[in-house]
Amino acid sequence: MTEITATQTASQKALKQAGVEIKDIKVAEVHDCFTIAEILAMEDLGFCQKGEGGRFIAKGTTKLGGKLPVNTSGGLKACGHPVGATGVKQIVEITNQLRGNLGKRQVKGANVGLTQNVGGTGATVVVHVLQN
Repeated sequence: MTEITATQTASQKALKQAGVEIKDIKVAEVHDCFTIAEILAMEDLGFCQKGEGGRFIAKGTTKLGGKLPVNTSGGLKACGHPVGATGVKQIVEITNQLRGNLGKRQVKGANVGLTQNVGGTGATVVVHVLQN
């Protein structure tokens, strides 16, 4: 399995509903229950091409201070992977990013954020786009 098609569908719908393009996203929280999950998310959400997710992350694009900071909270594993509360935790993180509340973890200029939450090993995916 090298893709989660539900992520592709959900992200396209969320971006359209929000009236933004993937290039407008300044910060994201993605479902990283396994190391490969963040790589797949980068590809499936459209931040990079298929097969480029590993290199996209390895070159520092997704680190704090990178072009697209991802999982500024530390991600699911760093937060204890709060099953059932994962999506809420992600939305709280992005909301705080958009409000400028995160001090050393703050992404400068963050005005559009995205969350991606996966359930049932890809059977269900929810993507939110938040803006201020």
